[in-house]
Amino acid sequence: MFVVLLSYTCDISKVEQHLAAHIAYLEQQYAAGVFLASGRKVPRTGGVILAQADSREQLLQILAQDPFQQQQLADYEVIEFIPSKTAAAL
Repeated sequence: MFVVLLSYTCDISKVEQHLAAHIAYLEQQYAAGVFLASGRKVPRTGGVILAQADSREQLLQILAQDPFQQQQLADYEVIEFIPSKTAAAL
């Protein structure tokens, strides 16, 4: 399992211009079963994604499709962890 931390590298107004495309991308990854949860950081300096993938390399390929990454609007930090306990919903 992975935690992906996005940190915006530009003004929020530029992020807003690509938000609809980013949301469509998120929806595709939820439908594919890759993303489990996502949302904005508080304060709004980026976002967080909880993901499951077969490998870091697979996840990096998926993240490369994100319009925020394609437009170089955010830096991505990928943290892999092995869950030892989860809520029933997960």
